[in-house]
Amino acid sequence: MIKVGVLFSTTGVTGAIGASQRLGTELAIAEINEAGGIDGRELVAVCHDPRSNPARYAQLAEQLVAQDGVNVIFGCYMSSSRIAVIPVVERWNRLLFYPTLYEGFEYSRNVIYTGAAPNQNSMQLADYMTTHHGPRVYLVGSDYIYPYESNRIMADLVLQRPGGARVGERYVRLGASEADFRVVIDEIRATQPDFIFSTVVGDATAAFYRAYAEAGFDPARMPIASLTTSEAEARQMGADVARGHYTAAPYFQSLDTPANQRALASLRRHHGADATANLCWEAAYFQVHMYAQALRRAGSDQIDALLPALLGSSFEAPQGTVRIDPGNHHTWLHPRIGRQRGDGEFAVVRASPAAVAPDPYLVNHILGDWTVKMTELEP
Repeated sequence: MIKVGVLFSTTGVTGAIGASQRLGTELAIAEINEAGGIDGRELVAVCHDPRSNPARYAQLAEQLVAQDGVNVIFGCYMSSSRIAVIPVVERWNRLLFYPTLYEGFEYSRNVIYTGAAPNQNSMQLADYMTTHHGPRVYLVGSDYIYPYESNRIMADLVLQRPGGARVGERYVRLGASEADFRVVIDEIRATQPDFIFSTVVGDATAAFYRAYAEAGFDPARMPIASLTTSEAEARQMGADVARGHYTAAPYFQSLDTPANQRALASLRRHHGADATANLCWEAAYFQVHMYAQALRRAGSDQIDALLPALLGSSFEAPQGTVRIDPGNHHTWLHPRIGRQRGDGEFAVVRASPAAVAPDPYLVNHILGDWTVKMTELEP
C-alpha cells in the first residue's frame, strides 16, 4: 500500500471546483489500482476537506505528513491555499502536485505545477480578445492574490495594443452575491469596455455572470473573458447565462481527442453519466498518472528518488501530450480559447498548434511572440 494525500476543498466558496479536482484525482487512482497498482501495491488516498480556508490547508497538510505519513500531496485550488501549504512541504521535504492555473512568478523544488502559467493562458486570451473585440478592458476579480496578479498581467498585455486601456478595476469578497456586483455593473455600464476580464472565483462566479445577464449586457458586443470560468461554473450559473463568454484553458470537456474520450468514458463509468470535467479536473487527473509513472521508475515516493524520474517525463493527457519541465517544475501545455456554446460546453475557437513551454516568470511577454500564435478554428 502507498498512501497519498488529497487536499481539495469540497465545501466552502470554492467547493464546486475543488470537488471536481478531487474527482479527477480519485478517478486516476481508481484507474491505476484497477490496472494492478504500482507493481502490485495499491494507491490509497488520504483525503481531507480544508473547507476553502487557507489556514486549514496548512494544518491539514501538516497532519497528512506528520500523522498520516504521506510523502506526496495532491491539492490546492486558490493561490492562498498553495502558499499556505508550501512551507509545510518544504520543511518536511515532501512533494505537492498543484493542478490549478495560477499567477506565476514562483518556484519551489517541492512543488510540481500542472496548471497553466500566464504565458499559457493570459497571453493567448489577451491576444484573442484585443484582436476580435478591442483593447479597452474592465478588470474584476475576487479579493486575494491570484486576481490581483493576473489582472496586473492582463492590463500590461492590453496596454501593448494601440488604444489599449484599463477602464476600471474592482475586487469583491470571496463568496460575493449578486448584490456585491452592483457597483461593478454600474461601472461597466458607464465605461462600456470592449471586454471584461474576470478573475472572480468560486461561487461568486455564477453571481457575477447572472448580474451581467440581468443588466441586459450583450456577450456579442461586450463579452466576459476569463481564465477561471469552466464547465463547473457554467453548470452553477446555467448554460444560458454562460452563453457567448470566453475562457482560455488547455482543456475543455468538448475536446475530440482519443485520450479525452477514454478519460470521459472512465469518468462516467465510475461516477455516472452526469459527471462533468473541466480544466482543473483534467490537471488533477493527469498529474496522478504522471506521479504513478515516475513511482514505477523510481521505486520510491521519497522526493529525492521521485524527482529525477518525474522531471522531463511526459504523458498523453486528455488535452494532448504534456511534459514536466525539469528547469522550473511547470508543465508544457496546449493553450486554447473556448467560447461557451449555451449547453454548458465550450466551442474551441483558437488552439495552439503545439504544446507551449511554461514561462512562469514571463521573461518574454510580448503579444507578438511566437508562443501566442494559435490556429483560428472559428470566427
